[in-house]
Amino acid sequence: MPKLHIDVVNKRKLWYAISVVLLLIGVASLLFRGLNLGIDFTGGNIMQLQFSQAVTSEDLRSVVSGYVEATPTIQASENNVFLIRTEDMPEEQSNQLLTQVESELGSFEILRNERIGPVIGAELIANAWWALLLALALMLLYITVRFRFNFAVSAIVPLMHDALMVVGIFSILQVEVDSTFVAAILTVLGYSINSTIVIFDRIRENRELHPKQGFTDLINESINQTLGRSINTSVAVLLLVLCLFLFGGDTTKAFSLALVIGVIAGAYSSVFIAGSILSDLTRLRGVDKNEIRAAKKGKKNDDKILV
Repeated sequence: MPKLHIDVVNKRKLWYAISVVLLLIGVASLLFRGLNLGIDFTGGNIMQLQFSQAVTSEDLRSVVSGYVEATPTIQASENNVFLIRTEDMPEEQSNQLLTQVESELGSFEILRNERIGPVIGAELIANAWWALLLALALMLLYITVRFRFNFAVSAIVPLMHDALMVVGIFSILQVEVDSTFVAAILTVLGYSINSTIVIFDRIRENRELHPKQGFTDLINESINQTLGRSINTSVAVLLLVLCLFLFGGDTTKAFSLALVIGVIAGAYSSVFIAGSILSDLTRLRGVDKNEIRAAKKGKKNDDKILV
C-alpha cells in the first residue's frame, strides 16, 4: 500500500475526544439500560429441540409461556431446530413442559437441555471479572519487564478502552451476553495488545538508531512505518470475523459481533491512542539529557522529548 504520514501525536486531543465521546455513550447505556445478561449469568434453562414436522416460533412460545412468568426467548434455525431460553425451572417442571410441547406440537429430539442455577451464574460473573483483571495485570507486568513502565501503562489503557467499547455497544444494542462473551473480550485484548507491541517495538528500535531524535517525531515515524502492517492485519482479521458473523450459526453471533467491534476498536486504539498516551506519559517524566544539551545550545524544540 502507498506510504502514508499521519501526525498522530500532535493531533492526540482529537483522538482522545473521539474515544471519550464514544465511551461516554456506552457508559451511559450501561448505567441506564445495563447488559442483556443471558442465562449463563442470570441462571435459567436452555433447551434445543428439533421437531420432526414444521413448527412456528409463536406456537412454541405460547406453550412455553404457560410454564414460566417471564417471556421466554425462542430462536429458530434450520431443519426445525429451536433454541428455548427460560427462567430457572425445577427438573419436574421442565419435564412437564417437554411433555406438553410434545402433546401439542408433535414429536421432537432433545439436542440440548441444561439448567444453570443463579449461584452458578454469580460465580461466572465473578470469574469473568477475575479473568479480565488477571489478564491485564499479567500484561502490565510483562510489558514493564520487556519495555518500561510507561510503555506498559500506554498499552494497558487502550486495552481497557477496547473492552469498554465492546461492552458499551453490546449494551446499546441489547445483544444477549453469555459466557462466550468473556472469551471474545479476552480474544480482543490479545489481538489489540499484539498490534500495540509491534508499534512499541518499532519505537524502541528507532530510539536506538536515532537517539537524538525528538520523541514526538520518533513516535509518529514509528506509527507510520508500521501503519501498512496494522491496516493489512486488521482488514484480514475483520474479513474473517465478518464472515463468521454473517454466515455462522446463531450460537456464534454474539461472539463474532464482539470480535468485529473489538478488531475495529483495537486497530484504532493501537494506532491513535497508545502512542499518544506514551508521548504524554513521557512528557510527565521530564526531558532527556540530550534535550537539555540541545536547549543550552539554543535549539528550542519543546515538543521533542526523549524517553
